Amino acid sequence: MENFITSKESLEFLKDAFRKYYENNKIELPDRFGRREFAFVFFGGKGMMRHIGFEKKIHLTNFLKEKSPCHTYYSSAYYQMPDAATMQEKNWMGAELIFDLDSDHIPEAEKLGYVEQLKIVKKEFYKLVDDFLLNDFGFDKKYIELYFSGGRGYHCHVKNPKILSLDSNERREIVDYITGRDLKDSLVFHEQVTGTKRYRGRSYPSGKTLKMPTPDEPGWQGRISKGIIEIVNEIKKSEDPIEKLKEYGVKQTDAKKLLEDLSEERVTRIKEGRLDQSKTIRKFFLNSALRKTAVSMSAGETDEPVTCDIKRLIRLPGSLHGKTGFKVEKIALDKLHDFDPLEDVVVLSDDLVKVELKQPFNIKMKGEEFNLGSGEQELPAYLAVFLIGRKMANII
Repeated sequence: MENFITSKESLEFLKDAFRKYYENNKIELPDRFGRREFAFVFFGGKGMMRHIGFEKKIHLTNFLKEKSPCHTYYSSAYYQMPDAATMQEKNWMGAELIFDLDSDHIPEAEKLGYVEQLKIVKKEFYKLVDDFLLNDFGFDKKYIELYFSGGRGYHCHVKNPKILSLDSNERREIVDYITGRDLKDSLVFHEQVTGTKRYRGRSYPSGKTLKMPTPDEPGWQGRISKGIIEIVNEIKKSEDPIEKLKEYGVKQTDAKKLLEDLSEERVTRIKEGRLDQSKTIRKFFLNSALRKTAVSMSAGETDEPVTCDIKRLIRLPGSLHGKTGFKVEKIALDKLHDFDPLEDVVVLSDDLVKVELKQPFNIKMKGEEFNLGSGEQELPAYLAVFLIGRKMANII
């Protein structure tokens, strides 16, 4: 909320809740943690404390118990001197390949509620891991670690030794492939002669069509074909196909023209792998299938994805997220489909506390439905932390 000020009492309540968590839970530290830089943000503090290294596990666990930070980060990179004051002095030794998908990367996500945002970003994350990292790139599962960020997204760490030394430009090429950047229709569609005519003893093409790859082909070729067929089915089955086209970013006038072009005969040809030469159809389907099947990894064209950053700080697994109180949770690959953040990472106390809620709010958390009105409410501590962290309530 704009102009919302979290009270001093609320900050103390949050810090105390985090302290109890760190006192009673063991944090599994990342591999080679002594080569990592650590960084922290504190409740009520300004800025970030960083350039910190820990030689022993007990030093880090004691720090978390004593300081109870709002946010805890560690570097995706390994350094010879992780606690050096400048990046140059740290002496970079390599870095994991990190993918950070957040709901603010999804177009118009700000119009959705928190629960809907979680659902959409999970679909994007599943697409990233299954379609691209496992299938297209063929990374071995043993090198892939998945995490819920504790907030509105997911992290994927690729730890294959072969990728640790990749520089920013090389990592950007991976991102460009996953996002379909600069993908040209000539790489996907191929002209095919549909007939010939003879003139003065020579044969000439009398017709052409655009041949699509089969949906089972690997890489972008098969992915685009599957996306096109899915889009055609969505449009034809929709009760309001004009509105469905507008969801894909097509203007009202263009939508009418496109719908007129999508005759039953033409739809049949598309499903058979023949995309007509209509420029309208050709441009629409490539762009729309690309948006449907690519992964949204940044907030805009100029936003640099986390993956390209070889010195990135990422949330420490097992730590708590200061805006939700949720745990940064590791997820097994075979558990991703059924993972539910509002069930699986709610780890704080259910002791009842009183808060002043600034606006009505509805959510289902830990199996319980909360339909809250504004004003005084008595709530479980885990929900109170969530609402205070999101600047929707203060402790009473």
